[in-house]
Amino acid sequence: MIAMAGDGPEPVSTAPTVDSRPQDMDLFGYERGPDAPIRATARAIDAAAGARSVILVEGISDQIALETTALRLGLDLVSRRIVVVPVGGIASMSRYLSHFLASEAKPLISGLFDGAEAPLLLRAVQRADQAQWSNATDLRQLGFFLCDRDLEDELLRAVSRQAVEAILNEQGDQRAFQTLQRQDAWRDSPFHDQLRRFLAAGAGRKLRYARHLALAITADHTPAPLFNVLSRAASSVE
Repeated sequence: MIAMAGDGPEPVSTAPTVDSRPQDMDLFGYERGPDAPIRATARAIDAAAGARSVILVEGISDQIALETTALRLGLDLVSRRIVVVPVGGIASMSRYLSHFLASEAKPLISGLFDGAEAPLLLRAVQRADQAQWSNATDLRQLGFFLCDRDLEDELLRAVSRQAVEAILNEQGDQRAFQTLQRQDAWRDSPFHDQLRRFLAAGAGRKLRYARHLALAITADHTPAPLFNVLSRAASSVE
């Protein structure tokens, strides 16, 4: 289980230093640009060379949300040698499963996946070179936790509308979001769906909001898949 931060030394995280400035386009030290997924994966693979536990996620926004959640819960990823690895999409999951299964360090492997991609992930784990996975049908038992639609959906359902609107205002995005709400295609859609579309439409917006939404969630409302995957990773090094 996750040990919450107490009165001891300030925890250190694999997440880059937090910067609270609005519209910080440096994405708080995370990779950005057209080849960001490639660089982010390579960086995480290097960091995971001696890891005790690795958490496989699809992309950088997932990495940001998970590392921010760990930081908020007081989970010291560095000292526990837990590394979040963005693999660059579900199609790459099999490749990195094989990579870590073949690693001499033999880290505990876990991860997050979107509901629609469960069949793809299941085929990936069944192809993995490990006997107990060859006939796997229960992804949760293997340490992979389901986000019903995707991780952004999990975050948005855990944050109140008031809190989301405050973040939009702080980020200077309220007017742009209101413009989307007036569009014919989105005028009658629920607020939740409008916001999902807004986050997906802006360059770097999905990555930036992953951190802000994760920070806005109180500990007792942490989405179950994020809490569960962090708890499993932490349990391997206690």
